Amino acid sequence: MASRPAHQLAPAPVPAHLRRMRVTLADGLRTTVHVARYDLARTALRVALLRRPAPLEAWCAAQGVDEALVGGFFTRPDTRPLGEVRTRGMARRFTPFDAPWGASRACVHVERGRVRIAARDELARQPRGDVLQAGPLLVRGGETALRDCDDAEGFSAGAHQFDSDITAGRYPRAALGISRHELIAVACDGRSRTDAGLTLPELASVLIELGALDALNLDGGGSTSLVCGGALRNRPRAQFGIPLPGGRPVATALVFAARE
Repeated sequence: MASRPAHQLAPAPVPAHLRRMRVTLADGLRTTVHVARYDLARTALRVALLRRPAPLEAWCAAQGVDEALVGGFFTRPDTRPLGEVRTRGMARRFTPFDAPWGASRACVHVERGRVRIAARDELARQPRGDVLQAGPLLVRGGETALRDCDDAEGFSAGAHQFDSDITAGRYPRAALGISRHELIAVACDGRSRTDAGLTLPELASVLIELGALDALNLDGGGSTSLVCGGALRNRPRAQFGIPLPGGRPVATALVFAARE
């Protein structure tokens, strides 16, 4: 049988744990949110530091990884992780957040199968397991952790370390949430007439509606990437209306795998 041309290949099947939502915002605009849910008791989460930055889908294919979410921020042009990264208890090379924010910005911490989202100063100075620092904290105890005009983690004051002030406006965004029984990986589309993107408070509201008790913002914009069932599920865009096939190369990722 003749093979089908690449542009005619059928789309990857949609896994049962993946959901695509259309969210209507307060001003009537809409955006698409992709949600993957993982059973906490059956899923092992780990932080991956990519040896060489690569689009997440391409890296997953090379590594045999089926489920992953973009991780933390990175600097340009050297693509070094921005914010603390630890794997298997070892500190990895990274560019610290400017003082005093690096001591408090929120993290994902994984130790012996337990996943926690917490401020950095709530963890040990040299924690065991995996740590990925990003932020800001979106949800805590089932309620929004964001307040109007509150820059508690300094993402607006420290915007010079980023391409822009990530607290301002609607963008494609990614986040990790934890409910009572699940890990919730979220990626939203944006930068198009049909996908407005989300503000950080809107992202927090979506995660609360999904049942998250705690949630953390991850890298967004053109880096927003959710791979589920081996395929990239969101639609990265470099700028408004400009597709970014495969997404921007990323420096870190959160990898979901069946617990052994």
